[in-house]
Amino acid sequence: MADLALRFGKDMLVVSSPIQEVLRRAGIESARDQALALLVEPETIEEAYRMETVAGPQCMVTPVADFTPARLVAVGAEGKGEALAEAALAVMAEFKPQHTLVEIAPCGLPLDPDSKASLVENRDQYARAAQLFDGRAFDAFFLSGFTTADDLKCALMGLRKVTDAPIIASVDVQGDGVLTSGRGTWREAVEVMVEYGAAVAGFSTLAAPSQARSLADTAREALEARGADLCLAATLQVFQRDAKQQGPTAENPYYSPDTMMPAALELRAAGVQFLRAAGQATPAYTGVLAATVAGLDVAPVL
Repeated sequence: MADLALRFGKDMLVVSSPIQEVLRRAGIESARDQALALLVEPETIEEAYRMETVAGPQCMVTPVADFTPARLVAVGAEGKGEALAEAALAVMAEFKPQHTLVEIAPCGLPLDPDSKASLVENRDQYARAAQLFDGRAFDAFFLSGFTTADDLKCALMGLRKVTDAPIIASVDVQGDGVLTSGRGTWREAVEVMVEYGAAVAGFSTLAAPSQARSLADTAREALEARGADLCLAATLQVFQRDAKQQGPTAENPYYSPDTMMPAALELRAAGVQFLRAAGQATPAYTGVLAATVAGLDVAPVL
């Protein structure tokens, strides 16, 4: 597979949507069931990926993100981390993606930022997750679902303890730039990404395209202030698919796949390179993103 780092700052790239929504429609709803299906019924996972592959994303994301020891316990896969990592990459390899991203979700352990023991415990969760992929073929780690800068810092420190692979880091952000936990801001998260070795600074939001563009502007300003040159990634969260909705609302701006076209162009104009739809997004959302930016380079922002 091609080296993803060689494309940083060059052509627009679309990231596959989470397949969890497709799996839920197949009756596989919980994270525990999804991990079990990956281990014992991979053909179900393959079918979900087949639909996403047709949509045309350049970057495919692993079907599960529960690789830290704490998450493995939570999904009933304690001691099966190696098998889960191998299965996750194997099911994706069937479709020969241009780039493979290993997603790692927050470990979920309590974190006291004033306690060294707590910080080390959390950091080591991510180091052990990254070690599961040592020697395996993939392009980058994808830290997603983070809602505080402290959690993200531990994740970046843990990964950087054991790997020099590129890291795409993403935090969940409100339209006003406050992290969804209410603790910290998007700008502070970007500064953590710079300091602790992320290659791509990403946000995930339910906000409308204009607000998402403002988030991208904030990231560029923070990067310029630090003299950093990270790429930008944006994930647009689909709250609810609603064919009867007459137009975008503040609560549900991405109610249909067609809404991805203006959003993609807005974000590209703000210098974003990686685009993704999540939440209740289906492969159709990925398809619109891919078609909108096909053949386009990252836009220069003056």
